Amino acid sequence: MNLNDSTTTALKNDQHNCWPEAESVERFRANLAAVNARIAAACARVGRAPSEVRLLPVSKTKPAEVVRLAYAAGVRIFGENKPQEAHTKWEALCTELPDLRWSVIGHLQTNKAKLVARCASEFQALDSLRVAEALERRLQAEGRGLDVFVQVNTSGEANKYGLPPEEVAAFLRELPSFSALRVRGLMTLAVFSDDAERVRRCFVVLRELRERLRQDAPSRISLDELSMGMSGDFELAIEEGASVVRVGQAIFGARATPDSHYWPSGALETEKAKPSEDSTA
Repeated sequence: MNLNDSTTTALKNDQHNCWPEAESVERFRANLAAVNARIAAACARVGRAPSEVRLLPVSKTKPAEVVRLAYAAGVRIFGENKPQEAHTKWEALCTELPDLRWSVIGHLQTNKAKLVARCASEFQALDSLRVAEALERRLQAEGRGLDVFVQVNTSGEANKYGLPPEEVAAFLRELPSFSALRVRGLMTLAVFSDDAERVRRCFVVLRELRERLRQDAPSRISLDELSMGMSGDFELAIEEGASVVRVGQAIFGARATPDSHYWPSGALETEKAKPSEDSTA
C-alpha cells in the first residue's frame, strides 16, 4: 500500500519538529479530534473499525499543569518514557485526579522497577528477565498486577532497545512464572525515516511475528495487542494492524528536549548521528 499524502506530511512535520504546542483545553480537544480523524481514515483504508485502535497520548516532558489540560479535554491515560517522570506526575495528581492512569513506554532499569510498580497500570517495554523479576518482586510487595507488552527491535538498529524477533518465543515461555505480569501483546518502535516502506516493514515484522507466536503461545500469555506507531507514522501502523498507537507531539505539541535525553546508556558516542528511538512519539 502506498503512503498517503497526510502520512507523508506527518512524517516530515515530525522530523522538523513542527507540531504546534497545545496550551488550552480547546486546543487539546482540537488536536485529539484531528488525530482521531486520522485514525478513522487509516482504519477505513484497510477495512478496520476505529474502535479496534486505542490512542495513548504521550505526555513525556510536559508538566503536570499541561496534563491537567489534556485531562480536562477527556484524556484518562497518559504515556511516559521515564519511570521517574511518570511517578512524579502520579504523585502530584493521584489525589486530585484519581481516575488518571499511567502507561510507562520507555526502557526500564531494574532499580526503577519500584516506581513502575507503584504508579503504572501498564508497562510497554519489557525486554529482559531481569526487569521481569524486578517488577514481579515489587508488584507482589504492592499487592497488584501490571499489564505488560514485550518490546521487539524490528528495525535491527543498535540504538534501540527490545528483543530481536528470533528471541521473543523463548522469552515468552519464561513469563508465565511471573504471576503479577499480565502479558497483553508486543510493542515496537519503527525506524525513524521518511522512507515509508522502511517504516512499514517494521510494523509488518511485528504483525507477522505475533501471528507465528500465537500458534503455540504459553498459557496466560495474550498476544492480542500490537503497540506500534507514533505521531509521524501511526497511520502506517494502523494499516498493518496496530491496536495501540502512542501519540505525543501531534497532541501536546513539539518537545524542546533534545534527542540525547532518550538515548540508551552507552550508545550516544557511537550512535549520536542517528535519531533517538523516542523522537517521534
